[in-house]
Amino acid sequence: MKPARILYAEDDATLAFLTIDSLEEAGYDVTHCPDGHACLEAFREGTFDLCILDIMMPKADGFETAAEIRKKDAHIPLLFLSAKALKEDRLKGLRLGADDYLVKPFSMEELLLKIDIFLRRTRKEEKSNTHHISIGKYAFDPTNFYLSDAEGRHQLTQRESDLLHYFCRHQNTIIRREDILKAIWGDDDYFMGRSLDVFISRLRKLFPKGDGPWIENIHGIGFRFVVETRL
Repeated sequence: MKPARILYAEDDATLAFLTIDSLEEAGYDVTHCPDGHACLEAFREGTFDLCILDIMMPKADGFETAAEIRKKDAHIPLLFLSAKALKEDRLKGLRLGADDYLVKPFSMEELLLKIDIFLRRTRKEEKSNTHHISIGKYAFDPTNFYLSDAEGRHQLTQRESDLLHYFCRHQNTIIRREDILKAIWGDDDYFMGRSLDVFISRLRKLFPKGDGPWIENIHGIGFRFVVETRL
């Protein structure tokens, strides 16, 4: 099997050297870019399995770079590594379509674990046969990250698709927040919880209440993905 290709944008030469060394030692093929413009050029010219972006970079910051990448590929796994630790920054990154956000200084072990989880999910989906899950008037394709209805097809990110797939497997039952977090994020700390809220908000925009399935808040517990069945 060919090594997974990672596009890595980081302007700190020392940190980049150390991170690349760890990624390559773990068996990944890494393309490093020192700024946002170089990253976007590499993304246009190459094929990658996962992107890792710093935020405070010259020429184009990580947010701008992520937004451009998402325009071209809605489901490639995308992670932020940044010293910007404010909640607003993390939420902005997730709203732009990132799948995860690690604050510097980060644990290399944690980064490698997250990369492995994302790549294994991607490969598992690629190997599985394409199938659709009916959700009321919608058809969900968890293999290709599509949600379709009579008005068209919506492209989901991998994280959105993972979360929706989890809801589909537990529809019409109460789901505890910590169970979702452990299943999708692998942890249930405060920041993961905030990430979950962002992705719930993004999915709710696809399912407006009163027009099919909806995501119900269960106060103090979690959620229920309500799908009405017709007899």
